Amino acid sequence: MFMMDLWYFVFLAPGMLLAMWAQWRVQAAYTWASGLRASTGITGAQTAYAILQAEGISDVGIEPIAGQLSDHYDPTTKTLRLSEGVYGADSLAALGIAAHEVGHALQDAHRYPLMVLRGALVPMASFGSGMSWFVIMAGMFMLAMHLVLGKVVLLAGIGLFSLTVIFQLVNLPVEFDASRRARIALVQHGLIAPDEDEVVKRVLDAAALTYVAATLTTVLTLLYYLWRSGLLGGRNDD
Repeated sequence: MFMMDLWYFVFLAPGMLLAMWAQWRVQAAYTWASGLRASTGITGAQTAYAILQAEGISDVGIEPIAGQLSDHYDPTTKTLRLSEGVYGADSLAALGIAAHEVGHALQDAHRYPLMVLRGALVPMASFGSGMSWFVIMAGMFMLAMHLVLGKVVLLAGIGLFSLTVIFQLVNLPVEFDASRRARIALVQHGLIAPDEDEVVKRVLDAAALTYVAATLTTVLTLLYYLWRSGLLGGRNDD
C-alpha cells in the first residue's frame, strides 16, 4: 500500500516541510500585522467595497463568514466572504486579505484567462482528487494479483490525480496575480499609505507560500505515483 511505503514520505518530505514553514509564516505575519491599525481606519469590508466601487464593479456582494483565514471569493455567486477577523477589523492584515479576495473578483470581472481556466478545472480536479486514490489502489491490487488490466487501471488513477496537479499549477499564478492586484489597488485608491504596503506585502507573501507548498506537494505526489508504478524506474511488484 502506498501510504505504508516509506518512500511516500521521502518523496513528499520537501512539500511537508515547506507546508509547515508556510503555515508558521502565515500565522506569524497575520498576528503581527493584525496588531497594526491602518492609517485610514477603514475595515476589511469597507476596503473591499471601496475597491469594487472604484473599479466599477457593482454586482459583487460582501458578507462575513465564520472562522479564521476562511476568506474567499465565490465566482458562482459573485460573493466575497470575509472571516470575522477581516470583515470588521481595521488592521493592515485585514485590509491586505480583503484586498486579495477582491483581486479575485477583479480577475473574474475582467475574465482573466487563468481565472477562467481555473474555474473550468474545478469540477474535474474535485472528481480527480476524490477518485484517484481508490483507482490507484485498485490498480496496484490488480497488479499484485497479476491481472491483465492492472496497469491500465493504475494509469487511469494516475491520470485522474494529474487533474489535481494541473489545477494547482494553474491556481498558483492566479493567487499571485490576485495579491499583485490587491497591493496596487490599496495604494492607488488611497486605502493605505505607501509605507504600509510593505506590511501588506509580508502578509500576502506569507499566504502565497501556502499555495506554493500545496502545489509542490501535489507535484511530488504525482512523481511518487509515477515512480511507484514503474514509469519512472520504481518498482510496482511489491
